[in-house]
Amino acid sequence: MQISDLPYPDPGVPDARSGPRFLLWLGRGQLGGQLKSLCWGMLHFGGVAGLPYAVGLGIDAVVDREANRLLLVGGLLVLIGVAISVGDAMLHRTAVTNWITAAARVQQLLARKTAELGSALTRRVAAGEVVAVSTGDVEKIGWFVEAVSRFLAAVFSIVLVCVGLMFYAPELGVVVSVGVPVVALASLPLLPRATRRADIQREKAGKATELASDTVAGLRVLRGIGGEELFLGRYREASQEVRKAAVRSARMWALISAIQVVLPGLLLITVVWYGASLALDGRIAVGELVAAFSAVATLLYPLRHFEEIAMAYSFSRPSAQRAARVLSLTRTDAAERPEPAGPVEEPAAGGDLYDPRTGLLAPAGRFTAVVCGDPDLAGRLAERLGGHAMEEQDADRDGGRAAKDGPSVLLGGVALDDLELDAARRLVLVQDKDPVLLSGTLRELFDVPASGAVDAGAALAAAQCADVLDALLQSAPDGVDDPMDARITERGRSLSGGQRQRLALARSLVTDPEVLVLDEPTSAVDSHTEARIADGIADLRAGRTTVVLASSPLLLDRAERVVLIADGTVAAVGTHRELLHREPLYRAVVTRETDEEQRLAGLGMTELEEALTEIEESA
Repeated sequence: MQISDLPYPDPGVPDARSGPRFLLWLGRGQLGGQLKSLCWGMLHFGGVAGLPYAVGLGIDAVVDREANRLLLVGGLLVLIGVAISVGDAMLHRTAVTNWITAAARVQQLLARKTAELGSALTRRVAAGEVVAVSTGDVEKIGWFVEAVSRFLAAVFSIVLVCVGLMFYAPELGVVVSVGVPVVALASLPLLPRATRRADIQREKAGKATELASDTVAGLRVLRGIGGEELFLGRYREASQEVRKAAVRSARMWALISAIQVVLPGLLLITVVWYGASLALDGRIAVGELVAAFSAVATLLYPLRHFEEIAMAYSFSRPSAQRAARVLSLTRTDAAERPEPAGPVEEPAAGGDLYDPRTGLLAPAGRFTAVVCGDPDLAGRLAERLGGHAMEEQDADRDGGRAAKDGPSVLLGGVALDDLELDAARRLVLVQDKDPVLLSGTLRELFDVPASGAVDAGAALAAAQCADVLDALLQSAPDGVDDPMDARITERGRSLSGGQRQRLALARSLVTDPEVLVLDEPTSAVDSHTEARIADGIADLRAGRTTVVLASSPLLLDRAERVVLIADGTVAAVGTHRELLHREPLYRAVVTRETDEEQRLAGLGMTELEEALTEIEESA
């Protein structure tokens, strides 16, 4: 794989069982690139390793006054110089290619997983951690992949130097062969502590990033309540914690670097002292002493790669662990269910939507409203209906264990989990309560996969977006006459919450899916607009299955069927007016009645007069 060939047609299925397994999987996927890099590295480091011997041969030729041999040594030095230069250039080229292609593969895997999980991803992984994985962690993983080939080539050159010295100057070769492994492995005891400090630094950096993103997202609210200084102080404290952790981590790595400088220096002094005594005794020639000195001096270069590979692995292992954690997530928790025997056919149009866990049934072609007393339960139910069931962490239930979401939701009798992801998304669309608007023109916002049966104008009208179009047109630069060409800022920050919500609703209506699930689609608009939106949704979605999770009487009254969910299961079914009269729990959720109001509402006239008398006397 070359950089020009990116992106990968298929990044593959990663081994996400652990960080080291993920790194090993990445390495296996780049064997060709690693072999190329290793070959060029061996050429480069082989030239570096051969340079001291060539210098020693040259000195011996000068001492022996052999001009022809000196000329041959000169030619050998030229060849070694070419090998070092070409090998270094190509090693850098191939190593960087390995880095970029590995990082690109991880980025593609993360992007694919993010698209697969949707909004459920941030319920399982903190937003700051997602940012850290997709940016800094990807870079560190690529660094390790790049460093592997250089490290192996450095090991090759070290072995070559030690073996060469054993033949060229055996006495000095023994000293070097014993000293080099000690120098190379001296930092190993410090690596676990250095890794722990680096992990702490990355953890604190992830929390600081998450705090910063939350602050930026809520900046408008913070300014409204005067909370900028409070959150600024929190971020300042978090950033100082990151700085302190970074300093502690840097101190440990500085100690490791110092060891990698001091010990080779001691080895060099030992070789020079011992070699000089051998030369004075006439046991070795001057050229052998110079060759041994040069060999040990050149070993400082490949020995640095031991430190680099240790740092690269120490930094990339937790990064790979975090990436593997994200990549191991699945859009459903139905892993225990048997795999379908063969390809699953898509359900025929007009099938009912049924959730076995709650007992919720949304008949085909009807407008069904769902009322949940718990907003979090409503959000999880919306995700389930879209085929994104995830584990729920509930410390008060199940003893803190992860509770499975249960069997898959069925559409027309076919489990959504068994369908291909693209098919499930095409059939069922979920709009959560906090939809995101990407920057770009309004026309680009509505350029989404759709059936073509609903145009943008009809969707905007149903979502009551006339004032939004006027606002966009007023803020557009001169020359823009069509509001569809007006630009929306990042995440629609220039719009109010209600305007963003209505634009997102119009975008969902344009897609015209078989089943549309809306979670609190009008929570940020006024009651008059909400009533018109309810009519617009009912009219535009006539004959199509629509499920709205809401507690607004205006929406509930427009629904053909209302379902009350209590304690995770269906408690009552009927129309809005029917449930108001016969279900106290439904009335309490929809009208916000207190317990005392519910008690009074259930009393007869005589009992009511007596209760009021008691209240007056107690007052």
